[in-house]
Amino acid sequence: MIITKNISKTFGQGTRAVRAVKDVNIRIEEGERVYIHGPSGAGKSTLLHMLGGLNLPTAGTVTFRGKDVYYLRDRGKSRLRNRHFGFIFQSYHLLPELNVLENVMLPAMIKGGESAAGIRSRAAGLLETVGMDGRLKHRPGQLSGGEAQRTAIARALVNSPDILFCDEPAGSLDSEMREGIYLLIRDISEKNGMSVVVVSHQAPDRGFFHSEYAMKDGVLGRMTNDTSEGSRETKAQMAKGFRMTDDRVQTAEEIQYLKG
Repeated sequence: MIITKNISKTFGQGTRAVRAVKDVNIRIEEGERVYIHGPSGAGKSTLLHMLGGLNLPTAGTVTFRGKDVYYLRDRGKSRLRNRHFGFIFQSYHLLPELNVLENVMLPAMIKGGESAAGIRSRAAGLLETVGMDGRLKHRPGQLSGGEAQRTAIARALVNSPDILFCDEPAGSLDSEMREGIYLLIRDISEKNGMSVVVVSHQAPDRGFFHSEYAMKDGVLGRMTNDTSEGSRETKAQMAKGFRMTDDRVQTAEEIQYLKG
C-alpha cells in the first residue's frame, strides 16, 4: 500500500542542518498494523507526516498504491488525505468554533457524496463507541485532554480511511481507556482491512500490531519479534534481532548506536 524509498528530512542549512529522518525504507501492506516507538526527538512524527503526505521529504519518494504522493499537486494531495488517510494528531486540531459532533462530521462533509443525516448518524455512532456520546454539543474548550483525544479519534475514522496515521493516539488517556482505544482501532482495522501506523514513545501493547519498529535520531530499524504473538522478548534479545529496513549491511557502530 505505502512504500518509501530512502526518504530523508533535513531542517536548516549548512552547519546548522539537522537530519531528522535518515534514508528510511518501509513498506506497509493492506490491513497491516505498524508500531514505531522511540524517544522524543527521534524523528517519529516527522516520518509519520511524510508518510501521510503532510511534509515533503528532502530526498526520497513515498508511493501510495503505486502513485508518488508528492508528485501530486496540492489539491490532489488534499483529496488523497481526505478520501484515503485518517490522522490522529498529538495536539488534536479540533476546530474551536464547532462542537464535538460537528468536528467529527467535518471530514465527511468535505468529502461529500452522502446526506448530512447519514454523516451525522455515523459520527454519533463513532462518538458513542469512544465514550463521547454524552458530550456531542460541547465545544473543544469544554473538553478534558482525554475527551479531546477521543473526539479526534472518532473524527479520524469517520471516512473509513484505508490507512490511519496516529501520533501518540492514547497519550492523554489512562491505561483502561488506552486499551479500549487500541481495541477499537484493531477491530476497525480487521473489519475494514484498514492499515494503521502508530508512533509513540511507549513500547507497544501486545496483540495489537503486526510489525514493530524502533527509531532513534532519525534512523529506523525493524524488530524481528512479532508483537501480535506471544510475549515480548527482553530488551537485550530484541537488540540482537534489530535489523535495518533497507538492504545495507549494518556497521558495528550502527548496531551499537541503535542498541542505545
